[in-house]
Formats: sequence, structure tokens, C-alpha cells
Amino acid sequence: MSAPYTPAAPPTFPPASTAPSQPPPTEAVAQAPLQSYYRTLPPAQQPFPNAVPPFSSTGPTQPQAPPPVSPQSFPQAPPVSQPPFSTAQIPPGPTQLYGGPLPSTQPSFPRPPLPTSQPSAFPAGPPPTSTPSQLPGVMQPQLPVSQPSPYHSGPPLTSTGFPPQVGAPPRPPLAGMQGPPMASQGPPMASQGPPMASQGPPMASQGPPLTSQGPPMAQANHILPTQPGMPPGPINASLSGPPPQPGMQGYPPQQNGEHQCCYWVRGQAPPLVTTKFQVKDQGNASPRYIRCTAYNIPCNSDMAKQSQVPLAAVIKPLAPLPLDETPPYLLDHGESGPIRCNRCKAYMCPYMQFIEGGRRFQCGFCSCVTEVPPHYFQHLDHTGKRVDCYDRPELSMGSYEFTATVDYCKNNKFPQPPAFIFLIDVSYNAVKNEFKQENPDVESNIRVGFVTYNKVLHFYNVKASLAQPQMMVVSDVADMFVPLLDGFLVSVSESRVVIESLLDQIPEMFADTRETETVFGPVIQAGLEALKAADCAGKLFVFHSSLSIAEAPGKLKNREDKKLVGTDKEKSLFQSQVSFYNTLAKECVAQGCCVDLFLFPNQYVDVATLGVVPTSTGGSIYKYTYFQAPSDQERFLNDLRRDVQKQVGFDAVMRVRTSTGIRATDFFGSFYMSNTTDVELAGLDCDKTVTVEFRHDDKLSEETGALMQCAVLYTSCSGQRRLRIHNMAVNCCSQLADLYRNCETDTIINFFAKYAYRSVLSSPTKNVRDSLMNQCAQILACYRKNCASPSSAGQLILPECMKLLPVYLNCMLKSDVLQPGADVSLDDRAYLRQLVSTMDVAESHVFFYPRLLPLQKLDVESMTLPVAVRDSEERLSRGGVYLLENGLNIFLWVGVNAQQELLQNIFGTPAFSQIDPSMTSLPALDNPFSKRLREIIESVRLMVVKQEDKLELIFKHFLVEDKSNNGGASYVDFLCHMHKEIRQLLS
Repeated sequence: MSAPYTPAAPPTFPPASTAPSQPPPTEAVAQAPLQSYYRTLPPAQQPFPNAVPPFSSTGPTQPQAPPPVSPQSFPQAPPVSQPPFSTAQIPPGPTQLYGGPLPSTQPSFPRPPLPTSQPSAFPAGPPPTSTPSQLPGVMQPQLPVSQPSPYHSGPPLTSTGFPPQVGAPPRPPLAGMQGPPMASQGPPMASQGPPMASQGPPMASQGPPLTSQGPPMAQANHILPTQPGMPPGPINASLSGPPPQPGMQGYPPQQNGEHQCCYWVRGQAPPLVTTKFQVKDQGNASPRYIRCTAYNIPCNSDMAKQSQVPLAAVIKPLAPLPLDETPPYLLDHGESGPIRCNRCKAYMCPYMQFIEGGRRFQCGFCSCVTEVPPHYFQHLDHTGKRVDCYDRPELSMGSYEFTATVDYCKNNKFPQPPAFIFLIDVSYNAVKNEFKQENPDVESNIRVGFVTYNKVLHFYNVKASLAQPQMMVVSDVADMFVPLLDGFLVSVSESRVVIESLLDQIPEMFADTRETETVFGPVIQAGLEALKAADCAGKLFVFHSSLSIAEAPGKLKNREDKKLVGTDKEKSLFQSQVSFYNTLAKECVAQGCCVDLFLFPNQYVDVATLGVVPTSTGGSIYKYTYFQAPSDQERFLNDLRRDVQKQVGFDAVMRVRTSTGIRATDFFGSFYMSNTTDVELAGLDCDKTVTVEFRHDDKLSEETGALMQCAVLYTSCSGQRRLRIHNMAVNCCSQLADLYRNCETDTIINFFAKYAYRSVLSSPTKNVRDSLMNQCAQILACYRKNCASPSSAGQLILPECMKLLPVYLNCMLKSDVLQPGADVSLDDRAYLRQLVSTMDVAESHVFFYPRLLPLQKLDVESMTLPVAVRDSEERLSRGGVYLLENGLNIFLWVGVNAQQELLQNIFGTPAFSQIDPSMTSLPALDNPFSKRLREIIESVRLMVVKQEDKLELIFKHFLVEDKSNNGGASYVDFLCHMHKEIRQLLS
């Protein structure tokens, strides 16, 4: 939603904060009774408001930020004493202010609740310190505080959009949940004694002590592990502890989830995704919109190749903002449209330099000089800035929107408001699950239509003047057409009575069906044809349950063959079975027809093929394996409700422009590209990210830095054509130490995951894993060779910003896409692969390194969550109860000796033996503990796991620091292996 912009009374710009993204969903386990273990978290809610974010800024400090760029290249923001656009005071409160003017006094805009089945929003926070492992002579590596876990970031999002259950899309992290362990839990430092003589890991005869060093000019920060026998606990920030986290120069340490006030210095990494902060926009887009792998990029390609650090940005153009932050301002430049560079067509932004008294401007991207139109002319002040600089968002802010002129519309004609079409599978398999549809609460100017299908399609006339809906059947699925125009797409407010009558009748109409075959391709063709006939863009909500084996275009066969797993032919399982859906997806994008797919499978449905159209059109996939109405319908309705209500742009085109010296070369996400520069999305919603990789095509200058501008042209839900602009400036460096000082591990892991998950389409998974390990070893070896102080070869030296790179990389390598267990279905793997492609950094953070909370330490009175513990079986106490979630799944693990009072408060029984492991939700008990716990996991399909029960194997799958049953290495073994690889590269 955009705030209207009135030049008369310039609004203030509120700080932006990082909203948790939603974690990816997964599929169910093969056994129906066990339910699939891939589920999404609960609906939109922030259950842990006061949780301490993992890796709060209590980590080690980073070297000083590079000197600011000269004002000629990058106009500076006004002094804090003079906030642009308003004189509003900074609101009191513990939120951290991130880089820019204070929030405006503009009215807040209602935002849709977060998705339910998307990744959940547990607040992230580092797990407590860990005690040394039991291996003789080996100190268990501990995760440093200085970097948050990539699997968990940012404040929790509420979820209502992705399916929470098995295979459902990921949810935002649960508020209050915390991420990987702090630095104090990290690997033992070199100063702590002799190298770890590892008797366990086969990969290295010596387990290296871990030393985290800053570049030579900065003193290394050695974080000592806790003493053996000391209980894990949160770092007490009031003591003289470690300085702020690496990459966050100038950010004071954060304590207990409190938010600090900070201003963003260009070239320095923003607050971690696990940190709560407010954004002050002073010309750089909020990290909620753009996160980079490095904020100080190499000046030349040789240096970039030497370091092997990927140069990429994860862009979330319509990211939701916290309620206390103002959305981008909406600007109307009249019939002439926004001002642009004549050569590269970059839009007016803070990086344009006005010259010749304001009559011309020089483009910051290509240096071309362009005339300023007479109506846009303004005089310059003594510093060379326009005197109206702080009255115009496009001259002083990083993010803003323009209303687009008719020149930006198809066929030079303004678009119609979009339509929503619901296509419901009514085959035997779908109906027997008591599928019921809730009337979606959509905006009045969006028209809706309804189709049901099995082997044939049934269209419904729901015109307001009818007493009852009328059905029209199309049985010729080989040549699809829409049998009616008038009465198919209608206004909800006008036809509400007829629509509700139809939704009530659908389950009864098909209650006795014995039709087991369904079509799928013609269903999407029908929705596409309806949108073409109405000359509008829109979204298809397809509810599908089985493999499409009926005779029709796009017919599929069962190709589930686990014998191919681990062979060179494994990649074919991730590819589309037929080319029909690729062609269909291209047609959908051309019309602005986005497809959201809700799957309710009880067996193989070929998600790799069915997902082609949703993932090519910018849509979402929700998967509810073994759907059961009593336990799953609330989750499904929450997902559907959020999907209908969330902000979405239609018929979108995105282009990323860069300053001379670098260019965008590769793109990852759910979209279609007909050329090498334009990302085309039939739909772009507030949860979707597009990841862009950059490469050098010339040398960069330390004086001017590097610029990128993301421009997205889209149609809003009201039918208005808009341009959303996000600008980002980063520093350039000629020293490797500056590069390693300003990287963000969470974003690097997000990029590696997307790169690897796409690579499985063309390479064996073993080759993909080896390639990732090799690149990680090269990154760390380059640092050791060029930036670290001389030290013993037996020590493992890691950059402050990358202390957690090995643990997160190991978690990603053990994921079910790259190293599946025997019980992971092919559909689950395809589903996860497609989900991760659009995850933001906060979602991937918690997805790969789940949060594990000891509930026995839950403080009901203070409402704060306990500090998370490391994801390892040795952290589980037989007398405790633990909550584990990763955005898709949520488990409650109960130790055999759990306190009777705790069991009584949670389950209503004091006896471990009386707990029902098949329960999917907690009983509503009248005690504060029960109420608080149910708030945390409300409307989520819960899996209760009793210690030593058969379900414990599924739970242990998510203890990512341990060795996995399918061959994945433990964190200690992997660290030893990486050290061996680094030593080989250096020798």
C-alpha cells in the first residue's frame, strides 16, 4: 500500500524495520499416519513479541566503516536535527532506528496479517552457550554471537499465506524464537589451548581450534566458550561483554530484544535479520526491501574471483513493513510521467547530480547528462543540491512509487481491475476429504468467478439477479473455452447471496461422485481464457488433489522412481514431465494471470510438473499432505484468507539497473524472462523475493562506489498502474579486508541455497554439494591467506562476519533437496526446491537452522521466551519440554522425566504415559502457561513427540548440528573437514 504524497505538506519518513519472512514449507512423510513432517507455522501473529533476537548485537565489533563517499557522487541526507519531510520527533520506545529520517506523522495504513502456512515468525535469537562435547579431547564448536543464524532472522511474521502443514509454504519465524547459538557457544578459540585432537571425525586427524579474526588492522575478538558444567544462558549484556556484531559498526549492543537507534552508513552491513530495528530512509532502500551479500564490493573482477564471495542482492519489492513505518510515498508527476535519464532510463533518485544551476542532471548510473524539464526545474543551494531536495521523496529517499502514465500500459490503455477465479477439484479424492470453501473477503472492485472440475469443467453463473447459481458444463477439454461471459466474473458485494448459495451447494452437488480422474492443464486454460475475455489481469486459486491422468492436454503419468535418487538421472525428477506447462506458463505471464496452487495429495501428484505454472507466474504453492478437515481446515482457511488479502501487484515487470562497472547477470525466483534483463511476473506479492547476482564488466572506483536501482512496474489491486523504485548504494574496496568486514552470512547462505536448488535441475546433487563446499573453503582460505594474522596451521581462522558460515552451510547441505532421507518423497523435494527459490533472508535463516526453545524456562509473567538452545540432541534434557520450529514444522518434544507440574500445565495430565502423541493441537487449559504456549503456536498443526517414541526419528531430522541418518556430517565433523580443505588450498 502506498501513502499519497502531497508536496504542500511534506510527510515524514518513518524508519523501516525488518519483518520476519516466512519460512518455506515442506511435504509430508510417506506414511499417512505419521503425517508429513513438513508443515508451516501458524497464522499471522507474533507470538513472541519480547523475545531476544538470535545474535543480538552483542557480538564482536567490526573495524571502522570506510570513509563516506564524496558529496558529489552521493547527496547526503539532511542532518538529524532537520528531518526531511517533517519535524516529527522520534517516537519514544526501544526500537532501533535504522538509517534515515524519522517516521512521518502520516496516518498508518492497515496491513494484512502475515500468512499462516508460510514460514512462521518465531522471534529469532541465538541459542544459549554450550558446554563442551563429550568427545574425548574435542571441544564442541560453538556458534558465535557475532553473526545471527542464517536460518532464523528477524522479528517473526504472522502467517496466513502458506499452508502450515506438511509441505505447506514456510512461515515467518515465531516471534520470540531465537536462532543459532551465540559466539560464546562457538568453536573454541585458539587461545584456549591445544588443537582439538579429534578422535571421532574421519575427515581430519586434528580438529582445529577456531579463531575468529578481524583483518590485521583490527584486533581479533576472541570469544571464549562457557566453562564446562555451566548451564547455557543468555549473554548478560550489562556485563562488559563482546562489542557489537561484525558488519554493524556504530550499532550498540542489543540487550534482551530491546531496539537501538542507529543510522545507516553507506557501505556497512545493516542490522541482522534477527534484530528488531526501525529504518530511517536517507537515500538507501530499507533492508526489508534489499539485502546484499556484501556492502563493500571489490573494485575489480580479479579480486572478486580471488575471494569467491558471491555478489548478490535479495530483493523483496513489496515487502510488508511494521505498523510504525510509513509505506513508500506515491508520487504523481502528471502526464509527462517520472523524470528519467535519457540514455540508461534510470529513474530520478538521490544519486542524480544536478549541474548548470539546476538546468541539467548527470546520471549516477551511466554519467549521461539530461535536460531538466521546465516544470521540474528548481534552483540549487550553495552545496549544489536543489533547494526542494527534502520536499521530494525521489531526491532524498531510497524507496518511493510513481503513478505510471498510459505509456507504461499495454496497448496504451489503462488496465481494468484484476479478477480472482477459484477453480475447485471435485473429484472423489477431493470431496471425500470434506473440502469446504470459505467466502473470501476480497475488495469490492475485484471481481470473482468460480469453476469446479474433475474430468470435465463446470462454470457457474452467479449474477446478482439470479435466485440460484446456474451451472454450465464444458466436456471438450481438448479445446477449452468459457461458455459464459455475463455472470461469470461478478462483484462480491453485488452477488454475495448467490455466491454463498453456490459455496454451500458445492459439497452436496458432488457428494456422491465416483469420478476418480482429474484434469489440470485445461483448468488453468479455462481461467486464462476467462481473464482474456474480460481483458484484465488476475489470479487463479486452484485447489487440486491428485495426479492428472485423465485424457486431456497436460496429461501426466506416475514417474515416482526412488531408484534414480543419487544417480546422474536424479535431475530428471526435478524437471517438468511435459513441455505443455512451460508453454502454458508463458501464455499466463503475457496475460498477467498468476496461479496459486493449493494441493491436497494423498499420494504422488508430480509437484515438479504441477509447480511449473505457479513458479513461472509469481504464484505460490501450498501443500497439505493427508489433509483431514477436523485438524487441518483452520490452517487451510488461514492460508487462503491471507493469500486473498495480501498485497499483490499484477502484470509486473522488474528491471535492475546498476552503475558502470557491474551488471546484473543472473536471477533466481518465481518469474519468467523472455530476455536477459526483464523479470516478468504475472503476480508479485508481498512475500516474494527476486535474487539478483552481479558481475564486474569494468573496474569500480572507491571514490564513487556502486549503485543499483530496482524498478518494478505493476498494476495494483485497484487497477492503478504504478512504478515502485528501490535504490541502493554500496562502497567499493581495493583491500580484501574491507570486503570480509562487510559481508552478511545470512544473505550469502540464502543465495547459495537458491543457486544450489536451481543447479539440481542440471547436475547430480553430489556435484552440487561438492561445489558449495569448495566455494566455501575458497572464501575462508582467501581470508586466512590475505587478511588474518599469522598463526598456527592447526587453528581454524574465520572472519568475524562469517563465523557461522560453516554451520549454516552444513545445515543446507543436509537439507532434503540436496541429501534426502529414505522417507522424503519426490514431491516433498520438488515442493521444497520451489519454495526456497522465493524465500527472503529471514525465512531461509530459520528454515535451515530451526529454533529450539526449552519451555521449562518459559517465564509466563515477563512474557519473554527462553533463550534458544543449539540444535543438537545433547542439548535435550530428559526432564524438559522443547518447542522446535523452522517455519514449516512445529514439534513439541517431551522428555520422559519431564516435571509433573509442567505436563499438567501443558497437557492437563501429570503422567508422561498419558500424553497422546497423535494430538495435533494443545488442550485449552485455564492456566497462564497453557494460554501463553497456545498463543505461540495458535492454529498450527502441532506434532507431539515423546522421548523414545517412534516419531522421535522425525524430530531428530531437524537437530541439524548432529550427524543425520542419510549421511550428513555433524557440525564438529564438518568443521574439521572444512579446515582440512582450507589447509589443502593454502598449501
